[in-house]
Amino acid sequence: MKRAVEFPSENPRELIRADLFTPDEGKGPWPVIVMGGGWCYVKELIMPEYAQFFLREGLAALIFDYRCLGASDGEPRQHLDPWKQIADYRSAVDALSYLDEYEDVIDRERIGVWGISYSGGHALIVGALDPRVKCVVSQIPIIEGWYNSMRAHGSVGFRELTALVTQERRQRYLTGRHGTIPHSGDPKTEVVTWPHPETRPVFMKIKETTAPRHEHYSTIQSVEHVWAYDVRPFLPRILDTPTLMIVAEGDDLTMWEREVPAFGEIATSKKKLFVQRKSTHMSMYSNLSHLAIAGKEAADWCRQWLIEPR
Repeated sequence: MKRAVEFPSENPRELIRADLFTPDEGKGPWPVIVMGGGWCYVKELIMPEYAQFFLREGLAALIFDYRCLGASDGEPRQHLDPWKQIADYRSAVDALSYLDEYEDVIDRERIGVWGISYSGGHALIVGALDPRVKCVVSQIPIIEGWYNSMRAHGSVGFRELTALVTQERRQRYLTGRHGTIPHSGDPKTEVVTWPHPETRPVFMKIKETTAPRHEHYSTIQSVEHVWAYDVRPFLPRILDTPTLMIVAEGDDLTMWEREVPAFGEIATSKKKLFVQRKSTHMSMYSNLSHLAIAGKEAADWCRQWLIEPR
C-alpha cells in the first residue's frame, strides 16, 4: 500500500512531500526505513525499486523529496544543501515519531535510515546524530566531497570547475541570482558537477519512465556545499547503531578508496562492509540484477536488526 504524506522541515511554510509504503500482508505498526536520494534525486528515482526489498521483509518505507527538489517546497529550485537535506531526514523521523496519524502504522522504536550515493553519507551522519535511528544502510556513499570532486575531475578539469564556481559566487553576491550547472555529462564539451558520461543516459532513461520530476542540474552553489562535506568526523559517534556499508568494487564515482577506510572508522562493532563484486556505481541503478543484490543485502540487514530482535 502507498499513501502520499507531507510534513514541514525547519520552516513550517515549506512542506516535504513523501510516499509511505506499507507491506501488503500483516498489520501495523511496522518498522520503517526512511529513504532519501542522492544528487538531484526525486522520490520516484530508483528508490521505489529498492523499497520493494524492505516491504518483502515486512518493513515499511518512507521515501521523500528534499526541499527544493521534486514535489517538495523550497527555493531556489535544484539547490542541494547537504545540511538541510540531513535536517529533512530527521524531520521525516520527527513526523513518523510524533504525529498521531502514524501511531498505529509505524513502530516508533524501530526506525532505520537508508541512503545512496550523496545520501549514503547523509545516512551515516543521521545515524551518528539521531538516537531514534536504530539501523543504518549506507550504499556507495560520498565520504569527502572535496576529494571526490577533485579526483573525479582531475587536475585540469578541477581548475575549470573551480573557475566557474568562483565566477558564479561573484555574480550571485552582486545580483542575488543563482547560476546552474549540469549534474553530469561529457567533460570534454561542458563543465559539469560530476564528469562521468555514463551517468546522464541512465538518469535520462529513468526520467522518461518513472521519475519525470527529475531535473539534471543543480545550483552552482551546491558544488561549494559538497566541497565542504565530510562524513568522517561523525563516524566515531556511531557507537551502538548497527551499520551496513555497501560498496561497488572499484567505484570511481564516489571513490571506494575513501569508502573502505571510512568503514573502519565507524565505532560500533555491529557493522558490516559488503563489497559488491562485478558491479559499478551506475549499474546499481541500471542493472536490475545488480540492484537486487544490493537491495537484498540492505533488506536482510534491516530485518536482522529491526525485526529479528523482537
